[in-house]
Amino acid sequence: MAESPRQGLSGIGSPAPLRKAVEWAAAGRKVALATVVETWGSSPCPPGSQMTVNDKAGFAGSVSGGCIESSVVSEAIEVLRERKPTLLSYGVSDEQGHAAGLACGGTVNVFVEPMDAAVLAAFQGPKPFVRAVGLTSGRWATVHGDRISGPLALDGTALAEARAAARDGNCRIERSGPEPLFIQPVPPPLRMLIVGAVRIAQTLAPMAVEAGFEVTVIDPRRAFAAPERFPAFAVVREWPDKALSELGLDPGTAVVALTHDAKPDDMALGLALRSDAFYVGALGSRRTHAKRVARLKEAGYTDAEIGRICAPIGLDIGARTPAEIAVSILAEVIAAKNEKFIRMRNAARADR
Repeated sequence: MAESPRQGLSGIGSPAPLRKAVEWAAAGRKVALATVVETWGSSPCPPGSQMTVNDKAGFAGSVSGGCIESSVVSEAIEVLRERKPTLLSYGVSDEQGHAAGLACGGTVNVFVEPMDAAVLAAFQGPKPFVRAVGLTSGRWATVHGDRISGPLALDGTALAEARAAARDGNCRIERSGPEPLFIQPVPPPLRMLIVGAVRIAQTLAPMAVEAGFEVTVIDPRRAFAAPERFPAFAVVREWPDKALSELGLDPGTAVVALTHDAKPDDMALGLALRSDAFYVGALGSRRTHAKRVARLKEAGYTDAEIGRICAPIGLDIGARTPAEIAVSILAEVIAAKNEKFIRMRNAARADR
């Protein structure tokens, strides 16, 4: 199989790059898309990491953790001026890499392309899908189930690689055709459903968005779920049983129960434990959790189901304040997400 020397999780790592691209395009700005396509050594951002850049040097996202961003922004402005894509290479062994500051021992190749209306629409469209882009021509195609669209024609090998990427979630480069193709799976967005519009949630929600989650806050209590407390987030003012049933719980969902009130928390946990949600956590001390376990057992939940609950919620970092607890929760959710993806990736590789 043709694949990158080092693979990572695919897709736009955070909603921020795409969100900013939409805002810029609506304001009449030209936008470029920069994508990490290959890495070797100690590059901090894996293939599929992306950054959007506008024609006034505004940018969102990251392709290196900071050390080559300024150079990529300059190159992106030139791409927008010429309307031609380019493939950039940075590494400690070449003069350009030293000038950009990539001194961590790694090499990274970044593809920069104009993000016209069609490209923007593709990333905003239904997910999951796989995008293949020619690293010479910039022509691209998307594969969404049996539907293939875009100006790039995919031969049998490229299509097979795209379907493999859809299965294992890994980016790769396919080199058998007239030009190398970067093949990028774009999964559905991760979601975090926060039950309880409490102080911890006010800190957790924006951090989770920056980490790549779509966030919904659920709380039937009007005072807690007041719009001014969560001005930038979807807030559902319903009881958790109704809200979670309507929102749905899939393998890309984390459920975080924070009300510290048995009734709404148990409602949320009852649905989450028998769902495909990859993470289920609940606020409360060990004593509180012991009482919760007893209630769930009485309600008919098995030890295995109850054992899915991360409680007390969050990694043990000695967190005390609401902000520190929010950090510990997000860290635990990310750890759970990455462990799941790593298991899926390894299982897919073992099947080849």
